[in-house]
Amino acid sequence: MDIFSEPLPNADVITMGMILHDWNLEKKMHLIGVAYDAIPAGGAFVAIENLIEDPRRSNVFGLMMSLNMLVEFGDAFDFTGRDFDGWCREVGFARTEVIPLRGPASAAVAYE
Repeated sequence: MDIFSEPLPNADVITMGMILHDWNLEKKMHLIGVAYDAIPAGGAFVAIENLIEDPRRSNVFGLMMSLNMLVEFGDAFDFTGRDFDGWCREVGFARTEVIPLRGPASAAVAYE
């Protein structure tokens, strides 16, 4: 399956683990959009990522991973929960939340 040319199968929950940070903003928005299109009312999109905290001051791992993505791919980057919220609301999600996980990763969740 090519996630950039085919729709995702319908599901109550779509999860992407360490996927969004690999892409530029245009492709991030595409992936968030196809996730939105695949879930029903009441569904959720979960992105597991090394989110950078909104003030961009303390998650050194997330900041360094963002720099690494930029160096490796030229236009890929990590992002904050606030960034995720804005992108998700732009495609139609009603609300988001960030759930810290063990270590540097978090679950960014968008609800339909």
